[in-house]
Amino acid sequence: MSGHNPGEAKFAKQTSNSSEEALVLIRDLIGGFELNNQILKRDLKFSSPIRSSLVNEVAHKNKLLNLKLKLSELHPAELAVVLEGLPLKERELVWHNLQTRQQSEVLMELSQPVRSSLIEMSTYEELLYATQNLGLDDLAFVADDLPSNILNKVREGLTVQEREQFRVAMLYPPDSIGSHMDFETTTIRDDISLEVVHRFLRRLEKLPPHTNKIFVIDRNNLLIGSLSIESLLIRNPTEIVKNVMDKEIISFGVDEKIEILTKSFERYDLISAPVVDNSGRLIGRIIASEIVDIIREENDSEVFASVGLFNQEDIFASVFSAIKNRWIWLAINLMTAFLASRMIGVFEATIQQVVALAALTPIIAGIAGNSGNQTLTLIVRSIALGIIKNNSIPRLLIKEVSIAFINGSVWGFVAGLATWIIYFGNAYAIKLGILMMISIVLNLMLGALIAVIVPFFLRSLRRDPALGSSVLLTFGTDSMGFLIFLGLSTLVFT
Repeated sequence: MSGHNPGEAKFAKQTSNSSEEALVLIRDLIGGFELNNQILKRDLKFSSPIRSSLVNEVAHKNKLLNLKLKLSELHPAELAVVLEGLPLKERELVWHNLQTRQQSEVLMELSQPVRSSLIEMSTYEELLYATQNLGLDDLAFVADDLPSNILNKVREGLTVQEREQFRVAMLYPPDSIGSHMDFETTTIRDDISLEVVHRFLRRLEKLPPHTNKIFVIDRNNLLIGSLSIESLLIRNPTEIVKNVMDKEIISFGVDEKIEILTKSFERYDLISAPVVDNSGRLIGRIIASEIVDIIREENDSEVFASVGLFNQEDIFASVFSAIKNRWIWLAINLMTAFLASRMIGVFEATIQQVVALAALTPIIAGIAGNSGNQTLTLIVRSIALGIIKNNSIPRLLIKEVSIAFINGSVWGFVAGLATWIIYFGNAYAIKLGILMMISIVLNLMLGALIAVIVPFFLRSLRRDPALGSSVLLTFGTDSMGFLIFLGLSTLVFT
């Protein structure tokens, strides 16, 4: 969630280039601290203690001044990259040398784990000043990470209206539009002229970020339309707002899920959109920069979920906190691996009779897992985009199982032929080749079946389809692949 105003934020100079270069620059500056200290200690080894102390203090202040100067030139987004790319000790040094305004702006650009670590590093005064400069929507966004004494102190400084808005913002679930909306809106009535609107806007100190339209409301604060900045500029100033405003405006309910936002902003090329309550009263707006943040968060969550990380993780976090975030997934994988291995144990006698089965079994499981993951990725993505519903399951099953059958037949024949060539001359070479082909066909079809059904099943349980689907697919294709291949081999060879 981006809380800073792009119009106010100081952009990095063109010469500082990318965030990565900024990170390298700050790392070099911090790395020079220790090197300079070592040189000073060597040169002042035989000097008086007082002189050594004074020289060390002056040198340290100069280095900190240089660091602060470089940090002041960076954009909040670049500062976020710098802070996330530094170990905890260096991160703390940079954080304490940021200006209060910078601390407030960068707080909203950071990932949750890094933000939490910086909040723990902050003094009471630093954190209080940083949070007092946040907008209400941004304050609500980070409220769960803030100490209660800081939150209460910030709340005391709000006006009655702001306090009520903050209270309402805290009530919305994290996956609702209300938790992501911006309270800053510019509103007008429909019975005034465009010239009056011009005078009204000129009296304002500034417009809210990403303002491309002004919302039109009635006396009861009900949303009735919008006036684009383009119409305001090019239409006759004497025209009345209700005659030029757009009455077909796209709005969102405050309790609606955020999933619909990304689709709507992409489909209708929106820059901003109003948010209304159940009665149609305007209470806020959603802007394009927030949609970008939502998409980034969703992508990050999917990437982490795909490898079993239930929460985002600070790359420089302590060993213990990293273990807590990872052990559950490893435990689940270990259990499924043991269960799959028991399938092999059941057919131990068959494997002893035909040793080649041990070498060929992983191929059956591996190719089905890869094929199933292709189907799984398509299904999970389509569910996330709202393209497919439960009534699509039968058609998808027929399609994906058919694809698996054709692919299995082709590549199963290739695998069977390769098996026959490898074991040519053995009495069981032809049988092994046929078993390979049949097993690959059946396991690919089974993988397609699991890849289609599991995401819908997890969604029916109100679970994220991206989390857990791959584990169940791997377990299914491994265990059933072993069962199919070794089971058929037992029937043939015994």
